[in-house]
Amino acid sequence: MPTRASYLDPSSDETYPLDEPRWRGRSGGPLMITPLAGIKKGDIRREVRSLWRYAASFPVPVDPVSLGEGCTPLIRHRWRGNDTLLKLEWFSPTGSFKDRGASVMISTLRKQGVRRVLEDSSGNGGAAIAAYAAAAGMAVKVLVPESTPASKVIQMRAYGAEIELVPGPRQATADEAVRQSEHIFYASHNWQPLFLQGTKTLAYEIWEDLGFHAPDNVVTPLGAGSSVLGCHIGFGELLCSGMVQRVPRLFGVQPAHCAPLHASFAQNTEDPVETTILPTVAEGTAIAKPVRRREVLRAIRGTGGATVAIAEADIAAAALELARSGIYAEPTSAMAAAGLTRLLSEGRITSSETTVLILTGTGLKAAQRYAELVG
Repeated sequence: MPTRASYLDPSSDETYPLDEPRWRGRSGGPLMITPLAGIKKGDIRREVRSLWRYAASFPVPVDPVSLGEGCTPLIRHRWRGNDTLLKLEWFSPTGSFKDRGASVMISTLRKQGVRRVLEDSSGNGGAAIAAYAAAAGMAVKVLVPESTPASKVIQMRAYGAEIELVPGPRQATADEAVRQSEHIFYASHNWQPLFLQGTKTLAYEIWEDLGFHAPDNVVTPLGAGSSVLGCHIGFGELLCSGMVQRVPRLFGVQPAHCAPLHASFAQNTEDPVETTILPTVAEGTAIAKPVRRREVLRAIRGTGGATVAIAEADIAAAALELARSGIYAEPTSAMAAAGLTRLLSEGRITSSETTVLILTGTGLKAAQRYAELVG
């Protein structure tokens, strides 16, 4: 398979060819893709109504496994008296932004000869991998925490995925997936560098949505960090190609009940900081041990951004406030709006700046959570 890039182990600078499937390096750590030059306006395939309009930016040419992902709306919205822009990622085929990474990753893995994949997920990632594996004619097994909402498990089963429920916290599911990777290829949305090649199209779309300009700020929920890293990679490529003058400041919002990246950011370190991990309504970000901690923190700090941690009551209030203005986001997504409120109140973002809020998933996947909120 001809390549324009390689897998890169950032901990050792060792590279591997992209014609063979990998999910980690010999060091045992996660891989990235070597830097790409980015694309220009003329490289966009404007007749394609999916993220594959940016196919020229991907590391290898592949036959797309596409369900129409990408090209999600960017709408203007008043939030707490401030103008902001909402990127409504739940218009994706399975209801979340995870479809971006799943489409590019599954397309490339299929070309590499992979026919059966393993994923671990609390919901949205598993649904995306199950859907795109089904579209590619690949078998898929998804490990999910026992506490995962039934509606999300049903969605994965409907796509034909083999489901295994794992007792204990979210981290126990991730640990079990690593153990099972000895027998089935691990197509983890948290580990796979090809997944980030899909999420980087968030940056390309926002750039195109804004008339080929970068916003001042991007605010996104933060769990493992794929949306932060995707935006950092995508806008970085646009900077490299001369299409933007700067990379936006990136802000990651975590639930106070599970905020390991915020703890490290607050102490100005890239090392893990001891934190208490509790269940959270923002289950999509309940990642106790993010595997790309260093890369995520460097992306946030390098753009002049920041992290914030939000209390459960404030996440719930933001979800209801968005819903009562017509925006039905799952609580994980609504947490980003609560984070924006904090950032505005602290003066780290101002109302005069162009700020994009990434709303990652639909409230339709969180019916039970909303039932609890509305009584």
